[in-house]
Amino acid sequence: MWTGKYVRSPAIRSLFMNMAGSEVAAIDTQEWYRCSPDLLGESLEPLFIQSHLDADTKAFLKRSVEKSGWLLTQLYHSLVSTVLSPLVSRTSINGFLGRGSMFVFSTEQFQQLLRIGPEWRAEKLLDIGAGDGGVTEVMRPHFREVYATEVSLPMKWHLQRRNYKVLGINEWQQTGFLYDVISCLNLLDRCNDPLRLLKDIRRSLVPNTGRLILAAVLPFQPYVEIGGQWQRPKEYVKVEGKTWEEQVTYLSNEVFRWAGFEVEAVTRLPYLCEGDMYNDYYVLDDAVFVLKALDNSEHTAH
Repeated sequence: MWTGKYVRSPAIRSLFMNMAGSEVAAIDTQEWYRCSPDLLGESLEPLFIQSHLDADTKAFLKRSVEKSGWLLTQLYHSLVSTVLSPLVSRTSINGFLGRGSMFVFSTEQFQQLLRIGPEWRAEKLLDIGAGDGGVTEVMRPHFREVYATEVSLPMKWHLQRRNYKVLGINEWQQTGFLYDVISCLNLLDRCNDPLRLLKDIRRSLVPNTGRLILAAVLPFQPYVEIGGQWQRPKEYVKVEGKTWEEQVTYLSNEVFRWAGFEVEAVTRLPYLCEGDMYNDYYVLDDAVFVLKALDNSEHTAH
């Protein structure tokens, strides 16, 4: 479940916003980034990248705190959500209302994960399940062409307004070209056939240099939203392990290798969402991987 930072008092809210860049705020958020790399195993330990609360993340939190204080707006959002929730998905409601923006990584964290500099450029990016395109915007400057997929119609409108090339969910695999980077952020636990998705992604990457950026909420609890109802996916992936480190290790050694990928880098980040009239923001625990395709001989051997 999402957990939220609850700050209702105007005085406390002002204090929090003023301290957004201070050590006091960082103390409250340090658990978001904590990892014991020695618990990841010999192969993964050297691939772990330690992330920190940075300026872009603080700015997102500050905006979320401000917006959650817009009382009349939040009351309207709450009313519309109550009326529409039995009929349409939460994602589409958020798209219609223009709320619920997500934050996965900052520009600096993205560059650190891919080991690239600000001037690095490639041809094609595909963001699968891009939502309103807010996270896509972080990656966009590094690519000459940006493609996105999204199931929700209101979210597609947001993507088109940002001038992304929106592809159908059964179209991106059959375009006749390959992608330099594919991002699949917090989607694996929310789709009906995650293993087939991974296989399709592997086939759609530029050979040798193509990379998959994949974020997964941990603990891994897969379900899909159909007609406002939550259901177990057709292709259910069970991830073993009780700790963040154990589940990262299982995903890396079992799920990803089965799909033909190996880990190039991994970090721990908070998956943040704008708040509402009840919470200033919501946060889930993310593992963010950079994956590269195994060559065919290694994949077959596995």
